[in-house]
Amino acid sequence: MAMLLEPGMQSLRMGANGERCPTPSPPGSPGTPHDSCSIAPLTPSQSPRSEARSQQGPSFSVVVAIDFGTTSSGYAFSFTSDPEAIHMMRKWEGGDPGVANQKTPTSLLLTPEGTFHSFGYTARDYYHDLDPEEAREWFYFEKFKMKIHSTSDLTMKTELEAVNGKKMPALEVFAHALRFFKQHAVQELKDQCPSLPESDAIRWVLTVPAIWKQPAKQFMREAAYKAGLVSPETPEQLLIALEPEAASIYCRKLRLPQLIELSCRPPANGTETPHPIDSSFRQGEGHRERGRDSPSFLVESGVGELWSEMQAGDRYIVADCGGGTVDLTVHQIEKPQGTLKELYKASGGPYGAVGVDLAFEKLLCHIFGDDFIATFKAKRPAAWVVTIRVGGFAEPAMLQRAVQAAFGHCCRVIVPQDVGLTILKGAVLFGLDPGVVRVRRSPLTYGVGVLNKFVEGKHPREKLLVKEGKNWCTDIFEKFVTVDQSVALGEVVQRSYCPARPGQRRTIINIYCCDSDDVVYITDPGVRKCGTISLELGDAGDAGAARGRREIRTSMQFGDTEIKVTALDTRTARSVRATIDFLSN
Repeated sequence: MAMLLEPGMQSLRMGANGERCPTPSPPGSPGTPHDSCSIAPLTPSQSPRSEARSQQGPSFSVVVAIDFGTTSSGYAFSFTSDPEAIHMMRKWEGGDPGVANQKTPTSLLLTPEGTFHSFGYTARDYYHDLDPEEAREWFYFEKFKMKIHSTSDLTMKTELEAVNGKKMPALEVFAHALRFFKQHAVQELKDQCPSLPESDAIRWVLTVPAIWKQPAKQFMREAAYKAGLVSPETPEQLLIALEPEAASIYCRKLRLPQLIELSCRPPANGTETPHPIDSSFRQGEGHRERGRDSPSFLVESGVGELWSEMQAGDRYIVADCGGGTVDLTVHQIEKPQGTLKELYKASGGPYGAVGVDLAFEKLLCHIFGDDFIATFKAKRPAAWVVTIRVGGFAEPAMLQRAVQAAFGHCCRVIVPQDVGLTILKGAVLFGLDPGVVRVRRSPLTYGVGVLNKFVEGKHPREKLLVKEGKNWCTDIFEKFVTVDQSVALGEVVQRSYCPARPGQRRTIINIYCCDSDDVVYITDPGVRKCGTISLELGDAGDAGAARGRREIRTSMQFGDTEIKVTALDTRTARSVRATIDFLSN
């Protein structure tokens, strides 16, 4: 659900340094102003540096992308042996007549015992037909995706409320939904390719809004583990794709017949037939190969290369207008490979099509009264289930006309045909080539709290800590990366630490974040603890190594869709198990 906007020729698609030592509290202590890493930083702050990535062939045979939307969801796949062919669902069972049903409602129905019953149209229709008394015992969830974004203290124990008020752990709900798509996709792959091994043959891709923070992304990954998509031991088999990025990836490869330029039609009533783009762009050679379609799937093959006709440096805004959120991201085409560079951190909010549903509910409350609606929901939960199709928010002509009226004077506004499938197709392409987005912008400032030498006149007296005869300033915010900083894929931030005590086997480093780049202390307004890095140090090795100072070098990647961390014991050159957790705060 995306559009594209370029200024002029561009388009809008909807769719410190100093000696430091560990802070003084004990390992594993809760996040307090003087919380401890139980580890000493050794290296000064520095800019991210590039680390070469090995160019190995794919270890998987097929990419399966799941576009898990607020109002509707679907999946598509592509074989690495034929990456130009994207296989998409033709029609979901129980779909509404007269509309495209290549995606199904994000509706989950569980039995009164909490076991899986159905998903999508089947779940919606079955629950709607239940006897009112019986419906009170079932678990029916719809439009639940945005709950993990709106929850400020998201954890593994966060609960979701079904439409009848019954509650269940959110992780269970999401795992049920993802498991449904896994089973459906694996069966389809077996039908098309019986020799395909199920284990390790599939790379999975899950889509999330670009404005989602790290806890929500990690939550989706944990749900995928629980659903059995991949094992926590092979996390590289699962990629998290940002929805506007996926839209941008697909749109840059579109064929001309698939693009509609709103600028070519009058914004007054939108009754005229939309015009394909009329420009110097060369028409792509791609087409839908109907001869390769299966009874349940369509195959789109040979997509064009629209980006090849754009100039180096051309910029555009992707407006991803979905059911729950509207995400905006700004990309620039890089020549000659056609890679993408993010020019500004993603922005947006919960302004999607669900807002129309909420406004409609307010209208009903205004007409019938709040008490009546509340009673109706409680007594007739199945009857309250109302399905409004503005799920792909970029599809309605009303919104398209509004965007054209607001930006048409300065930008070309372009909408892909089949706009509701843009993210899904782009997610498949992202899974085939995750390096296509070469540069991203950090959405927040991230860092850790350290001790620095206390400087009279510079540091406040309340930050003074005297330790072993030396004066230290506590709570210094040492930044790894700053908000809106440009970070390339493959670049890492490295820091070296030494354990606070000989023989220490595990340490926890607290991570802090904020929305600005001018903070100095982890106690400044707006700074919050957002996660932890856990280093499993194990044995120090030989006795000589145990007597010497042990250095652990951590490498953090901020240029991917998720923050990643690795660690190395520099004395032994052995990897140290390192994990990063944003859900245990």
